[in-house]
Amino acid sequence: MSGAPLPDSLSACAPDLAEAIRKWQVWLKLEKRVSPHTFRAYNADIGQFVSFMAGHHDAALSLNALSAASLSDFRSWLSRRAMDGMAASSRARSLSGVKNFMTWLDRQGILHNAALGGLRAPKLPRKLPRPLDKSQIDRLLQETPFDSGLVAAPEGGQTETAIKGGWINLRNRTLFTLLYGCGLRISEALQLNIADVPREGFLRVMGKGRKERQVPVLTLVETMITAYRESCPFAETPDRPLFVGDKGGRLNQGMAQKAMRSVRMGLGLPETATPHALRHSFATHLLQNGANLREIQELLGHASLSSTQIYTDVNASEMLKIYSAAHPRAKV
Repeated sequence: MSGAPLPDSLSACAPDLAEAIRKWQVWLKLEKRVSPHTFRAYNADIGQFVSFMAGHHDAALSLNALSAASLSDFRSWLSRRAMDGMAASSRARSLSGVKNFMTWLDRQGILHNAALGGLRAPKLPRKLPRPLDKSQIDRLLQETPFDSGLVAAPEGGQTETAIKGGWINLRNRTLFTLLYGCGLRISEALQLNIADVPREGFLRVMGKGRKERQVPVLTLVETMITAYRESCPFAETPDRPLFVGDKGGRLNQGMAQKAMRSVRMGLGLPETATPHALRHSFATHLLQNGANLREIQELLGHASLSSTQIYTDVNASEMLKIYSAAHPRAKV
């Protein structure tokens, strides 16, 4: 079974390396089951790396040449990326893609390169999640257009544009409510099908690494999903996407983000009001109201508790702001 078409930059590969990359692509998709976004990113990283290395040595890159690559070669590649204006976070992501491929080659017994293990990833600034506060969440979920949006046509009927606007508005509000109510990633929400709708107060979600988890669903969320399904003009089958675009296909992340931008501007919310910020808000508000980190870790589907602990920093940061603003001696 073949992988994705090789990028043009991989024309710099020798045949043996090109074949290895195709097999790695199949492994990423069928065994590792990475997300489409990760798959595209890893392939772009490998393409740029191969192109650089071929130019660096003025020869097509083969498995033997890759096995013999030195620490200086890898550092030169990262330096080139930095000179091209790539941020530290993007360079770290590129290195992760190359290391993934090299690790796979090693485990398959195809080649081993000890030099790569001595290469450190670019140091990244620690970024705290930027959740919305509760009043902003209330405005987003309560004031997002939710009426039918229907206007009377001259003959007493309803215009097609108005009907479409009504169910799409309801779809958007339902999606935002689900993201905040269950703490889902946007990709997790958009991959849900009709067969996956909540049952008995719980929703089964397929997260990163194809790890399934079960999350409780608020009555409000179930009510919203039911109302949206009743308004959606497309016939339901078990394998039909729950959230659909205006032509009936699966709603993509770009359109969901565009909808959020539109609502954000209309309500005067900050630029940090994104679909992913709703997940951050879910975790932060649970922590503020007494949930412990282990519980939040399970609900978010984090593989490591360290990923969840960042929300304690958010809580502490907010507490410090309140303290500095309120304490009578804070500004002395």
